[in-house]
Amino acid sequence: MSYKLFIPGPIAVSEKTLRAMAQPMIGHRSTDFVALYQSIQPELQALAYTKDPVFLATNSAWGSMEGAIRNVVKKKVLNCMNGAFSDKWFDVAQRCGKQAGALKSEWGQPVDPEALRKELSTGQYDAVTIIHNETSTGTMSDLTAIAAVLREFPDVISIVDTVSSFTVLPIKKDELGIDVLITGSQKAFALPPGLSLLSVSKRALDRAATQTDRGYYVDFVEFQKNHEAGMTPSTPVIPLIYALKSKLEDIKAEGLDNRFARHAQLNKMVRDWGFSKGFKLFPQEKYGSLALNCFANNLNYDLAALNKTLKSKHKLVIDGGYGKLKGKTFRISNMGDETVDTIKSLIASLDAALAETPKLAS
Repeated sequence: MSYKLFIPGPIAVSEKTLRAMAQPMIGHRSTDFVALYQSIQPELQALAYTKDPVFLATNSAWGSMEGAIRNVVKKKVLNCMNGAFSDKWFDVAQRCGKQAGALKSEWGQPVDPEALRKELSTGQYDAVTIIHNETSTGTMSDLTAIAAVLREFPDVISIVDTVSSFTVLPIKKDELGIDVLITGSQKAFALPPGLSLLSVSKRALDRAATQTDRGYYVDFVEFQKNHEAGMTPSTPVIPLIYALKSKLEDIKAEGLDNRFARHAQLNKMVRDWGFSKGFKLFPQEKYGSLALNCFANNLNYDLAALNKTLKSKHKLVIDGGYGKLKGKTFRISNMGDETVDTIKSLIASLDAALAETPKLAS
């Protein structure tokens, strides 16, 4: 059965994008691939507001997130934790055999720049991980304020996950001073899963070059060497790179400022709908994500029943809460290719489905 995804990812993929993946295969060491790879670099660098290369890794973003830990952490990494995915990064660091510290915030709270400054002032750390937009709670931290703190500690390499915020709003990598910026294909890019993009500063590359245990699959030094030849270290997911090229054409045609404004407008439409029904945002409104809305289920609806109705009668699905928030929150994405019309249609379906959804006993 076909239905549309309004979950936080993977999200709906356009027919144009899917068709782009069906092009004839080429060799990944061919001049054709070099031309493809090099043709998209300027657009990718423009999206990241960087002069650094943007590497293409055939893995989910978690592969690149783990790789970043292995490439740059020599002494100890500080993991900023305020939701399911940022909490997971602490576990990943430990599994990689790295010394790791936990800067914990309550789920739904942003990363606190002052707490970050205090912890980094101990001098224990040479790297820090931050998730800009914690998808599990719909919480977007103030990256500008965080970056200002990080610039006070020049020996600390910053690793920033922008998986669900990249192309939703401007993230000016070089201006902010981000060392390793990581994103994925399946969220705001509106591509199928399987491709990660990462832009790495010279500072981070220099650190990686001194590491003896940086691993093999996501080795920054190997990525840089292959990038200079217009290639990737291992066989890339070529159909997704064709899809990425197609998506970059779409983004260029729309214009970045228009894309950012569209995401903000659609996010507000969904948020206003939720407020009109009596729902509250799970995070504080000023820290609410622009890529999705995470509402508290303060009205105690049966979210499983709601989604069942949405799927069977309206051919769409939303998310009924992640991890320990399952049933307590619900998340609705506005990322990617959504328009005013598609969000209006979504809201109409939500209204109809909600009208026949029971509330749970308190």
